[in-house]
Amino acid sequence: MAWLAIRLLAGADHAEELSDALIEAGALSVTCDDADAGTPVEAPQFGEPGIDAPGVWPRNVLTALLPTDADAESIVATAAGVCGLPQPTYTTALVEDEDWVRTTQAQFEPIRVTEALWIVPSWCAPPDPAALNISIDPGLAFGTGSHPTTSLMLRWLARTLKGGETVLDYGCGSGILAIVAARLGARDVVGIDIDPQAVLAAHDNAAKNGVAARFFTPDATPDQTAEIVVANILANPLVVLAPLITGRCSHTVALSGILEAQAEEVIAAYAPHFRLAVTDREDGWVLITGVRQ
Repeated sequence: MAWLAIRLLAGADHAEELSDALIEAGALSVTCDDADAGTPVEAPQFGEPGIDAPGVWPRNVLTALLPTDADAESIVATAAGVCGLPQPTYTTALVEDEDWVRTTQAQFEPIRVTEALWIVPSWCAPPDPAALNISIDPGLAFGTGSHPTTSLMLRWLARTLKGGETVLDYGCGSGILAIVAARLGARDVVGIDIDPQAVLAAHDNAAKNGVAARFFTPDATPDQTAEIVVANILANPLVVLAPLITGRCSHTVALSGILEAQAEEVIAAYAPHFRLAVTDREDGWVLITGVRQ
């Protein structure tokens, strides 16, 4: 079965109202995405402590799904009228129904992090059975190992951990960093994420890999420090969370999710407590690491 997809632009002031109006006018569903995603003016949304999530982006792409026989022009005109807006320009396209699970899984393949470390989707066979293979099912959580910010951190863990360390992964997502740390020999590993779905996904992934890493939401996290704290988030929340992360780290911190142009700001936020430097780069992203002064 096919569907008719309508795509149109909406500003932050009208995105939510227009989405609701499209549903009322006959759309089966409406999704909202950042119109500037993947560009230098991309506007990440945050839900970390101390940061108010904006809810929508400055420029939004609304995608409404309709039956193929729906009158797209009438639906858009009706929705715009309800919102008191002129009829916006829009495009339409047919979307074929498909096995969305298989389609999603096809986007992820085994990733070679180092000669001896692979990240393998749970539905794939390990390409190198003799390597350290980490099985990951992202579910609804961020973290498959494919993004440069994650691969930067994975390489750092692989060359840094010697075994016996305590590790805290702040913003753990799928649990990938915590699980790798545990498989590399860390003796106590804790992951924290504000998203309960991420905590569940991380628990499941840890079980798949036979590790005893523990995962919590911030309000349920044990009050303890770790020798190593890793945080793969984004620059703005890393700056805001600097006091919290600093208070949790007794020796070494590793920070990712940072564009090269943002490195100085992040370093400045942690400099009172750590000697920091950019220690790796990939595709415009950097890894910042340091030890306590």
